[in-house]
Amino acid sequence: MRISYVTAGAAGMYCGSCMHDNTLAAALVGLGHDALLIPTYTPIRTDEADVSQSRVFFGGINVYLQQKSSLFRKTPWFLDRLLDFPRLLRWISRFAVKTRADQLGDLTISMLEGTHGHQKKEIEKLVAFLKDEAKPQILHFTNVLLSGMIPAIKDALGVPILAMLQGDDVFLDMLPEKDRMRSLELIRENCKSIDGFVSTSRDYADYMAGYLGIDRQKMEVVYPGINLKGYSVPAARPDRPFTIGYFARIAHEKGFHVLIDAYLRYRADASSPPSRLRMSGWLGENQKQYFNEQMAKLKEAGLANEVEHVDSPDHASKVRFLHSLDVLSVPAVFREPKGLYVLEAWANGVPTVQPRHGSFPELTELGGGGLIVENNNPNALARGWLELARDSEKAKAMGRRGREAAETKFNAAAMAEATLAIYRRYVT
Repeated sequence: MRISYVTAGAAGMYCGSCMHDNTLAAALVGLGHDALLIPTYTPIRTDEADVSQSRVFFGGINVYLQQKSSLFRKTPWFLDRLLDFPRLLRWISRFAVKTRADQLGDLTISMLEGTHGHQKKEIEKLVAFLKDEAKPQILHFTNVLLSGMIPAIKDALGVPILAMLQGDDVFLDMLPEKDRMRSLELIRENCKSIDGFVSTSRDYADYMAGYLGIDRQKMEVVYPGINLKGYSVPAARPDRPFTIGYFARIAHEKGFHVLIDAYLRYRADASSPPSRLRMSGWLGENQKQYFNEQMAKLKEAGLANEVEHVDSPDHASKVRFLHSLDVLSVPAVFREPKGLYVLEAWANGVPTVQPRHGSFPELTELGGGGLIVENNNPNALARGWLELARDSEKAKAMGRRGREAAETKFNAAAMAEATLAIYRRYVT
């Protein structure tokens, strides 16, 4: 089957959606299918082999210039290609990550307006590529924020088009109210050209059906899967303090402040064993003040010597980091649609303690690799850690169940097969 994915680069960040899309495309290729991963805005960044196309469509520089000046809406395509050079986009993305979502309202609306927006020329380029070179039997957009281009592509290609739901609301909710409402209006109109939707959890599908006004019957659920290559369960845990870990983008929405407050409460309990807190993940320039404020809490409490921050690592370093943990928690305060870090922890035999919302209860119910506690509650999170710290056998049993779940339910091949089953209903 010839499948084309259109995904969005994340301005040089490690992005859960990019990693999910890359893993899915690679798994489909491994099963013998022609799966093409087409990046937009910037190249994607992943800690595994990048299978995306080297050519970037809707390059961030061109999109920005076309938004700001009518001159760049008329430049020839060959000139635009110079500004879409991947190395240049990677370099410029270092500055783009400092831009807040609430400053992107006009650009978001223009993109969602499709051929009526300022980026019409970019749509024409992608249509030509898909029609003349990729020639997909089915087209899958990996978020609905890209939906402005879908009506034109649907008219030109006439193939089934699906859209993935895996976190679009997080960006939309950061827009100013007027821009958010207009964006939602445009997305709902664009969704009329989409044949079906795939969500990464039941909870998120239920939520987005109401959020976007989509018939829930048009939504399928395929749980995320990870490539297990390189992941393993250590033969034996070294003698060390009980180690709590955090591995995700360091940001307010990921609940980093909840983690820090929970550790303060955990260490305030006289029965807590000798412990340490290790955290890693993407730390952008626009989050460093927030990060420093949280670290100051630990220093004030005299716990700075128990805490270690590790720079966002490559794949091998990530495995070593996870092997150093006894439990992982990412207490996200938003509705997490995927939770890849949970699956990565389980793949290395590390149990998790996660809040009761988003995809976490579903994953934990299916996988049995951890505890679920009250959402946005540092005390509940601390009690979960204490429960596992006091009962190492229970923690080890959860780690074993998590590894088994990663091997049987949440691996890349299982995700690809479940996705193919949906495609076959559209492609005969």
